[in-house]
This record gives sequence, structure tokens and C-alpha cells, in this order.
Amino acid sequence: MTMDQLILNFSNQLKRAKEIGEAATINAHSHEIRNVFISGLGGSGIGGTIVAQLVQHELSVPVIVNKDYFVPAFVGQHTLVIISSYSGNTEETINVLKTVQKTGAKVVIITSGGQAQQIAQEQGYDHIIIDGGMPPRSCFGYSFVQQFYILHGLGLINDGFKADLNNAIHLLEAQEAAIQIEAEHLAKNLKGYLPIIYSDASYEGVAIRFRQQINENSKMLCWHHVIPEMNHNELVGWRAKHSEAKVVFLRNETDYVRNQERMEFLKSVVKGYCGEILEVHSKGNSPIERTLYLIHLTDWVSQYLGVANGFDPIEIDVINHLKSTLATNPL
Repeated sequence: MTMDQLILNFSNQLKRAKEIGEAATINAHSHEIRNVFISGLGGSGIGGTIVAQLVQHELSVPVIVNKDYFVPAFVGQHTLVIISSYSGNTEETINVLKTVQKTGAKVVIITSGGQAQQIAQEQGYDHIIIDGGMPPRSCFGYSFVQQFYILHGLGLINDGFKADLNNAIHLLEAQEAAIQIEAEHLAKNLKGYLPIIYSDASYEGVAIRFRQQINENSKMLCWHHVIPEMNHNELVGWRAKHSEAKVVFLRNETDYVRNQERMEFLKSVVKGYCGEILEVHSKGNSPIERTLYLIHLTDWVSQYLGVANGFDPIEIDVINHLKSTLATNPL
């Protein structure tokens, strides 16, 4: 499938992910779970970043999202470890998986196969097999949804996410045409410019996802920051003209009121220095709905930008070259 076909299929992917989650078996751990450690990179890892933000007001234990080779010392028999590797062969994540075997942690694996599935079967770990054969970044819905089911299966969150996911699917289906129109318009405005993405801190995962999609699908550099943190540092950097840059604000009507005030102030500062200020407003009645709406819209933006830049959005030759280079000297 082409990237535009994969993006168009997003609501169906969420439906399929729910079916997989409903059928998954997550066994109780022998010890009380006192912390959660989610490990994954790129398209496999961003789901953990966003889920951690979405459940932070309900989950009573801390969550750490890891995007490295290593495991912190706190991981032990009271830890839930969620391993997310779409291919099942992500080098850094497999290294983490091999390391946590020695800790006594509760391990649950999300994958489509590869070494991760093999280790899960050998070690008797709970694992959820998702549909394979696609670029990991196009399968965000699979890993994202499964993490809710894992947390719920272990009694760490309630089942309210299920209704929110259903409502999000209905919203995306109803808004699909409008989303594509807005995304195409935004992509035309960003072509030839350096995108700078700003969001409320509680939606940083969405901003990161947008940045990653612009990197991979559009083959462009960009950066992101969040409010209020950037008000304490990056704000001062807006001191010279950067006509090559355009600022994109990801907005939600539920963003914390003080952060909305900060965004308006920030707009007044940067408007004299950047090429243009653009705003993307979410839709939906819950954080899950608003998150998935913004992700779907910005995925489309990255697709349209890639095509406008003359690239195949699905191609990532340089990443594949890196992996083949590392494979000549494996861990």
C-alpha cells in the first residue's frame, strides 16, 4: 500500500486494533505493580509517549517511556514493562527486552513478529500480535490502542478509553473529507519552509509525532517545543528574522487557560520574525478524540508535503542503510 492509502485506512486500523485488544490475554503479575516502563522507538515508540500523557490523570503509578538501549535501575519485580517493536527486530528495543528478563518485571510485548515474538514465546511472556507488513510509522493505531488494553488488563486504568476510541473513530470518519482539505491547505503553506511546532505540554506527544512524520514522510527538518517550558528559554531566541520558518500551533479548546494566554503572547512575539503563523485546532469531546484527530490531520499534512517536495513519502532509504551498516557488526 502507498502511504496515502495507509493514512486513509486509519479509522479501520483503529477498529482492527480494538478487536485485537479485546481478544488479548493479559495475565496478572505475581507482585504489585508500582511503576510502568514502556520501551520502543520511532513509529513503535510514539504510542507509548502519547498514552503516558493521556493516562497521567488516572494512572496512580509513574510511567517512564524509554527510547534507548538501556534499562534504568528501578526496573524490577514491581515494574510493568511494555515492549513495543512493530517489526520485532528493533535493535535497541530487543536489547532492552533481553535485559529486563533478569529483573523479574511483568513483561508484555506488542509486535508483529520477529525476535520479540520469539523471545515472548520462549520466556512465556504475554504478547499481543498486531498486523504486520507495513511501515511502523503507519501503524501507530495498533501499538497505541494495545497499551490501553494492557494497562486496563492489569487493573491500572478503567475501561473508559473504549468509548473514547469508538467516538474518535466516528469523528474521523465523519470529518475525513474536511481533514484532508485542511491538511492539503496547511501543506501548501509549509512547502519550502522550516516548520516549527508548538503545543500545550500535555500534547507534546502529538507534536513529536507531527515532527517525526514531517521528517520521514516529507523528508524535511523541523523542530518542536511546548508551552510553558519554551517560555523559559526558546522564547528569548526569537530575536532575529527567520523568514524561512513558519510556526504551527497545535491548539485544543481544553488547553490549560494560562497556557492559552502564553500562546497568544508567543504569537505576538514571533509574528514579526517568522514567515507566517499557522494554527491547527483539534475536534472531539475527550483527550483521546482530540489526540487522534490531530494525529490523523497532521499525518495527512506530512503526506501532502512529501508529494509536494517530490518524494515518495513511504521511502526511508537512509534509515535502511543505517540498519544494514549496523548489521555488519551486531550486538
